[in-house]
Amino acid sequence: MVAGPRRVVVVVTALLLSTGACSGGSESRAQRLSPSADMLAAPQVTEPPAPPPPPTPPPTQPVRSKPANIPGDSYAFEPLVEIGTMEIPAIGLSHPIFQGVTLNNIDRGPSHWTGTAMPGQRGNTVFAGHRVSKSRPFRDIDRLEAGDEVIFTVNGARSTYRVNGNLIVEPDDTWIATQTEASTGTLYACHPPGSLAYRYVVRMDLVDPNPA
Repeated sequence: MVAGPRRVVVVVTALLLSTGACSGGSESRAQRLSPSADMLAAPQVTEPPAPPPPPTPPPTQPVRSKPANIPGDSYAFEPLVEIGTMEIPAIGLSHPIFQGVTLNNIDRGPSHWTGTAMPGQRGNTVFAGHRVSKSRPFRDIDRLEAGDEVIFTVNGARSTYRVNGNLIVEPDDTWIATQTEASTGTLYACHPPGSLAYRYVVRMDLVDPNPA
């Protein structure tokens, strides 16, 4: 009678082990082999970052005007316009400056060639003046040497140029007013003093733009 119950216990134990009921909560083989809900979920797709916008191009440089044509009549109508002052310490010059290409303005002092760069701006700023008549502002420009300063004050802005050389040209050599990419300057007057045979030209470079 003892052998019977032992066989029942063994059989029940074997059945429990075979079903995994005694695994202490462990997953069955079917559970272990089946994919989880996380595994079945759709993969997360990360969008690549948007490319940066193209760089903004620099603003287009405005087209500079051309030097005005000098009329055949030296006293052709032109308004009288004072625009500032010019100082040249090496020759003791401090003088009002004007705007125009006729003697209406040049008779009153160094005059800016209309259409060339204004002092302190990019380009070639060009001024004409007398050597023996009126106030003779350019009487001694042939004494200027490399390194001498020419200082303009226009509309409250002060700009300093430095002489880099000189040359003598023909009266019709208007190329001296040709505009440049750099900030340069040109002074010119009749040569020799009292003669219209040539023009004495002083060349300069901008070294110290200093708005007041």
